Amino acid sequence: MIYDNLKIFSQNICKNVLIVNTILEIYSHFDIIFIQEPPWSIICSILCSSSSEGEVLVGTSHHPNWLFFARLLATQSDFLRVLVYINIHLSFFCFSLHRDIINHRDILLISFFSNNVCFFHYEHLF
Repeated sequence: MIYDNLKIFSQNICKNVLIVNTILEIYSHFDIIFIQEPPWSIICSILCSSSSEGEVLVGTSHHPNWLFFARLLATQSDFLRVLVYINIHLSFFCFSLHRDIINHRDILLISFFSNNVCFFHYEHLF
């Protein structure tokens, strides 16, 4: 069964972008990586009709070998404190983020399907 063989890594990285990038590079043998307290930074400013300065685009680390899942920010100050990276080799599964069940910045619930069976896994900030 695929769920029994999944390699899951979870780490609180205390908002350090270098640690996230290192984990995504070095821990490619893991299937799922949960990150607690991810770093958020300004990526760029987007043109906006309501402001001459534009809107600020805020984001976190991305990597080509990982699929990124996180809920949408409710406000600019409501930074998420958990997110998940799924190894690209598992992209044939249907992963889904379940904001309909729980939509909280400290808890992340994902599911995926294998052989018509749905599996759930969650991460939360302690």
